[in-house]
Amino acid sequence: MATPERYRVTLTTGGAVVMQGEWPIRETGERKFRSWIGSYGGISEARVVLTERAVDGVEKVLKEWPEA
Repeated sequence: MATPERYRVTLTTGGAVVMQGEWPIRETGERKFRSWIGSYGGISEARVVLTERAVDGVEKVLKEWPEA
């Protein structure tokens, strides 16, 4: 059985989703979160969010940049 993709990193700008990625391992999600800030943080109105999806489907924000 495949491991569910629990950790999602989302890049938005101006409220529109530009890019998303999902991984089953939290450390991978956190590494991508930092990487995307470095790669795309200079884009106007860029926002990067790392979330975790629980078994019941509810998503919880773990990290966001810039901090709210």
